[in-house]
Amino acid sequence: MGMEDDMAMNGTAADGAVEKAALARTDEAWLAAVRGGQIDRALSFWADDAVVLPPGVAPLVGKAAIADYVAASFQIPGFTISWVTERWTVARAGDMAYGVGTNTMTYRDAAGELVTVPGKSVTVWRKDPDGWKCVLDVWNDAPRAT
Repeated sequence: MGMEDDMAMNGTAADGAVEKAALARTDEAWLAAVRGGQIDRALSFWADDAVVLPPGVAPLVGKAAIADYVAASFQIPGFTISWVTERWTVARAGDMAYGVGTNTMTYRDAAGELVTVPGKSVTVWRKDPDGWKCVLDVWNDAPRAT
């Protein structure tokens, strides 16, 4: 994304750069909480009214449903998740943003073998009084190599 794109989405390139940096720091802290197995801390990055759309599962609406899903995921033998948000776009008003990236999930299958599934993701963020909160979290599998 070039300087012109930043200015069109953010009013000024400087404002966009500040918010993108804040989002990147928040996203890194979220990933650190997940990697550290800090479920309560990881949940704090979603807004109370967040919606999560995992692949192959009904939508999860609200923090309680998300908490149940996250807790169950951490109980799966060998489960890990990692992600990289590669691009941030911030709305002109500076109160909404989205990130586009990739992720990798690993878990043990029924035979006990480790399975790693690469994916792609989109997160939508709202700037609340206490900082950026994820309000929509969507991911799916990346295309398989042929």
